[in-house]
Amino acid sequence: MKKYIKMAWRNMWRNWRRTMIATIAIVLGLILLIFMNTLIKGSDQALFGNAVRLYGGNIMVHAPGFRIKANRLPMLPLENADEIVQVALAQPQVVAASKRINTGGMVSDREGTYPVTISGIQPTVEAPISLVAENVTQGRFLRDDDEGAIIVGKGLADLLDISVDDRVTLIGRRQNEAMRQHSMTIIGIYDLGLPEAEKGMVFINLPDAQSLYNLRDQETEVAISLQSVGQEKALMAKLQADLPDYEIDSWETLRPELRQTMDIKAIFTSIFGFIVLLIASIGILNLMLMAVFERTREMGVMAALGMKGRQLMGLFLLEGILIGFVGAVIGCILGWALVLAVGQVGIDFSFASQTGELTALMGSRIYPSISAINIIGYGIAVLVIAGLASLYPALQASRKEPAEALHHV
Repeated sequence: MKKYIKMAWRNMWRNWRRTMIATIAIVLGLILLIFMNTLIKGSDQALFGNAVRLYGGNIMVHAPGFRIKANRLPMLPLENADEIVQVALAQPQVVAASKRINTGGMVSDREGTYPVTISGIQPTVEAPISLVAENVTQGRFLRDDDEGAIIVGKGLADLLDISVDDRVTLIGRRQNEAMRQHSMTIIGIYDLGLPEAEKGMVFINLPDAQSLYNLRDQETEVAISLQSVGQEKALMAKLQADLPDYEIDSWETLRPELRQTMDIKAIFTSIFGFIVLLIASIGILNLMLMAVFERTREMGVMAALGMKGRQLMGLFLLEGILIGFVGAVIGCILGWALVLAVGQVGIDFSFASQTGELTALMGSRIYPSISAINIIGYGIAVLVIAGLASLYPALQASRKEPAEALHHV
């Protein structure tokens, strides 16, 4: 076997221009595939990471019975929210765990009344990770000592023609389903570039929510934020074992529309990757066929000297695999280097931030990233495709009759 590998390696570089063209085609295709895939994964982290930050966290812990009524935001108090927070913060991938109260309600003033989701939050805990806190454009975010204060979105502010320091009436549903209203002062307006979200979400202090909705020292939710999207499944299993008396859900369960969007993006990514690999394989196939035709007389000589058809086939197959191996190694190294370099500074995406709700949620900068396992996987895929692309030319080489091949011009 070692002899055939040496012969195949030598034959590769006898026509170095052809080999270099094939190798460059593989390298460029692999770099493009790796970079585009990491760019899409980076956009996923930005898009879905920001969506998770907007809606509270990667994982939500509720009292039993919440899941079947989740669309109504039932007011089911947690038995011991502090214990849940302590258990969550003991996990290394958890960035923050915040106690909350969520309920449906309305905001009204002289211009009209609009339905909203009312979230009572812990400002000190949520401010460092909150997408809303990051995008307050008028006034300021909530503080722990604020009383009777509310944060609203730009979309709602425009509808009601209100601004900072104006007062609005907040109407919310209490635990017993009765409605209660309270006059609140607007201390901040956030602008996400997402009008529908801005119209439907307002934020108040947790103590105000507890007082307003008759939940003294109680909370209805613990929102857990993780380092990145994709870590939810493993942590949920651990939390469920430690907190068996609670319902633990991820954003994928409570926000299925986000999961569907992510799955659609994954399908398009796979299609794109297949097209790139197909183009690279066609290039290898073409070059190997050319090699077979150019070396027909050489194959006749080798066959006349006693080399069997399967040995000729193996020789040409090895050449294709070696070209694929060289291209895969160089492509993986250069692709990874490119991702690491760009990942340090990110890609400015601000030019597209106002073109739609998805791009607005994605933010102004994308940071490509990929794991070493994914890089190796792409390299192996290219190696396999190079071998398959060389299979037909190798088969053609093995079928040449020695006498016919020796007289080939």
